[in-house]
Amino acid sequence: MKIKINIDGGSRGNPGPGAAAYVICSPEGKILAQEGHFMPHCTNNQAEYTALKLALIKAGELGATELFIQSDSLLLVKQYLGEYKIKHPDLAARMAVIRKLAARFTIHIQHVLRHLNKAPDALANKAMDAKQSLGFNPIVRLPQDGEILTPSAPDNSVNGVEVKPVVRQEARTPAKKTKAPEQPDLFGGF
Repeated sequence: MKIKINIDGGSRGNPGPGAAAYVICSPEGKILAQEGHFMPHCTNNQAEYTALKLALIKAGELGATELFIQSDSLLLVKQYLGEYKIKHPDLAARMAVIRKLAARFTIHIQHVLRHLNKAPDALANKAMDAKQSLGFNPIVRLPQDGEILTPSAPDNSVNGVEVKPVVRQEARTPAKKTKAPEQPDLFGGF
C-alpha cells in the first residue's frame, strides 16, 4: 500500500517545549492518521527526527509498503539521504532508530517549502499550545528506542537450509590397562 506522509517538528525556545507531527494520507488525499506528539523539552531538530520516527511507526501499523515523505527540514532530508553528515550524537542515535524502522519500506523522501507543509506544522503548534499529544488514529503502542534497535535473531540458514553449530565428540582411545602397583615386601627378606 502506498501512502503520502508530511512531517514537521518544532520547539519554542530551541531547546524548549516542542512537538513532532505527522499527517498520513492515501494517494487520493484521504487522511488515514495524524498526530501531534508533545515533547516537554527538545530542539527543533530532535522534534523533526521524532516526527519521522513516529510516521514510520504509524505507517507500519497501517500496513504501508511504499512511503512518499515530505518535510520542510532540509537538514533532516539531507541527513537521511546521506548527503550531510550527522555530527551530533543524539541525532545520530535517532537516525539509527529511523533507519531500522525504515528498512521494511520503500521510501521516497523530499524537501518541500514550509508553505507546502502546513498541516503537520499546524498540528505541531496545536500540541505545543495544549501541552499534550493529540490526533486522529494515533499510534496504538509507541515502542521504546531500545525495542526498535534490538538485534534480530541471527539468520542461521544457508541456501534456504537451517544450519547448526557442529558439535564433535572427542575420539575415545581405548583405556590403557594399567598394572596394579606391586605390594612392597614389608619384611625385606627377613
